Amino acid sequence: MDWNALTDDRFRTEVRTFIEATCPSNLRNHPRRIPRWETTREWYRALSAKGWIAPNWPTAYGGMGLTASKLLIFVEELERWGVPRIYDMGLFMLGPILIRHGTAEQKSEYLPRIRSGEHRWSQGYSEPGAGSDLASLRTTAEQDGDGYVINGHKTWTTFLDDATHMFLLARTKKSERKQDGISLFLVDLETPGVTRRLITTIAGHAELGEVFFDNVRVPAKNIVGPLHGGWSAAKDLLEFERINNGSPKLGLYVLNRLDEYAKSKGLLDDQAFADRLTALRLDLLDQYCAYRHFCALLKAGRTPGPEVSMLKIWSTETYQRLAELFLEVTSEEGVEADRLDEAGSLAALRLYYRSRPATIYSGSSEVQRNLLAKRVLGLA
Repeated sequence: MDWNALTDDRFRTEVRTFIEATCPSNLRNHPRRIPRWETTREWYRALSAKGWIAPNWPTAYGGMGLTASKLLIFVEELERWGVPRIYDMGLFMLGPILIRHGTAEQKSEYLPRIRSGEHRWSQGYSEPGAGSDLASLRTTAEQDGDGYVINGHKTWTTFLDDATHMFLLARTKKSERKQDGISLFLVDLETPGVTRRLITTIAGHAELGEVFFDNVRVPAKNIVGPLHGGWSAAKDLLEFERINNGSPKLGLYVLNRLDEYAKSKGLLDDQAFADRLTALRLDLLDQYCAYRHFCALLKAGRTPGPEVSMLKIWSTETYQRLAELFLEVTSEEGVEADRLDEAGSLAALRLYYRSRPATIYSGSSEVQRNLLAKRVLGLA
């Protein structure tokens, strides 16, 4: 069906009706930032069966092919219902990269398995000595016969607990310019030599991890894009990631919870509180406009460019301010209720915990501002 042909109101009704009828109630406002696969599996498969699991993919590859405005409606309705994040690294990051840079064989092998949930992907970018300065990575991939042998260490890996695969960057050639000589690999995490170690966050959930590669053999056909040319694909992927992290969904989730709480406590009658909430709501609405702009560029097949860093900064810092206000107004109640590890709990403290590292994801705000200064404003 051509979803873009529907009016916005009709499309919103279609999405809302399906979500409320199909999404399990125990997932609504789930206390974990990223619930385990066993918790979200049936919802993932329901979206896949409906053909809605990849709203940002072209229809030719099994996606919904939504325009920027329709994609925003889709996200808004998910957030209105309090739907948690599912295993989306393959959907929002690797999938678009394979569509743009992958071979026909790679698209045929991996895209259907991403849509079905058979393959659940994690990202192998950050290392102990290469986070925001990603080009300094030290993981190596040396050619050996018809394949490559990977050695190194990746960290802060999201979705590692139930991931089946990883897309990672490794150095395949030494070069004067550190961005050169890097290749993008697809790795089955059951390959001999792969060791995982989970990391427990301040919120008490082991949703991150580190991965060690000890002589891990990967076939040459698992390289995405040209050999030694992985940095171009990596930049594209980071732009997709920054658009994903720049989505209004982070702030929307907190704003919805804050709205519900404020109405239940009569806080909107307090002019000082109402002014602060309105200012943040307007920040979020302004961000919508920027998000629509960058999504429209992607839909038109254009590269967003370095200015997309603005969107990521805007989104995550607004998210933090909303989470701070939510924790402030809930006070002791927000902290006490956070002890309840169950769906529907107030979770103000947990949302605050989640918001703190958001400005680091996909490159810290400081790095994003440097990129904007140098590559957009032309400052030395």
